[in-house]
Amino acid sequence: MNNNLTAMLAKTILRDVTLRDGLQLTGKVLSTERKVETVRELIRLGVPAIELGSMARADLVPTMANTLEVVQALTPEELEKCWIWVATPGHVAKASAAGARNFQYCLSASDSHNKANIGRTTEESLAALPEAVTYTQSVNGQIQLCIATSFTCPFEGYVPEERILSIANDPRAEGTTDIVLCDTLGQAIPTQVAGLINRVREESPARRIVYHGHDTWGLGVANTLAAIQAGAAMVDGALGGLGGCPFAPGASGNTSTEDILFATRPEWLTTEVFADLVVLSEKLLAELGEPNRSKAAQGARSKAPAFEWVLPAGSTAPVPCSTGGN
Repeated sequence: MNNNLTAMLAKTILRDVTLRDGLQLTGKVLSTERKVETVRELIRLGVPAIELGSMARADLVPTMANTLEVVQALTPEELEKCWIWVATPGHVAKASAAGARNFQYCLSASDSHNKANIGRTTEESLAALPEAVTYTQSVNGQIQLCIATSFTCPFEGYVPEERILSIANDPRAEGTTDIVLCDTLGQAIPTQVAGLINRVREESPARRIVYHGHDTWGLGVANTLAAIQAGAAMVDGALGGLGGCPFAPGASGNTSTEDILFATRPEWLTTEVFADLVVLSEKLLAELGEPNRSKAAQGARSKAPAFEWVLPAGSTAPVPCSTGGN
């Protein structure tokens, strides 16, 4: 591995999306207290960014019903590291009133998925974006332009790159600080991911590029590495590969946080921190009754003690942080 790529990997920001995308398809709802504990444990371990929830309708995505309560329970310092999924200016207004300052404004490149996911056309979502930006700026926050189905759509199939570029260059997106490119179905391959990111980087306004991938076809980590090499500065993952979109048939879990971290080795990651993350993930997945899809977590439990990333025998879950303020 060349030195430039090593440096890029080490400096890439990992955003853990367990509490939003990770929980969307689970049958169990985590309490506000448990979500707050998880946020604080991730922060304690050094995870630099966290997606803590969504403003999606509670009747459609019940696991997101207590998102605003989670926001209200966190300190401003903690919220600086946290992001919240929004789809309308009203979402931004409500979330900012609760204390949130970092927003991920999501729309789909394909109208079919945008209607299923958000209940409106892509054009209608774009038309509302300037108002969402204005709300964000009024509270000195940050707002990302998040493009779901950037590669394929469950209803329309392949999404042309020109469609993504037209959204990325839409003047109504002015004021967004980042652009998030999502492999919603996990059907992209590394060359596609690198190609799209290169084009967005070269042919649209300068913004931080974020890559959000799923591991449906087993290329989650490979696609994430391709994204970083092409210029993505932030990448998303979920503990144990948890997650999926309830409005995207065929979508499965996110790329695993543990797998991404094991592959990228950011500067803050130590073997001790990795061990705590694995145990935290195992405990959370057990509570939810969900399988652990992380290959790195499985490797960490292997019987190869000479390898420093393998957990010591008998490692158990860490004690959750207090739910009080820091």
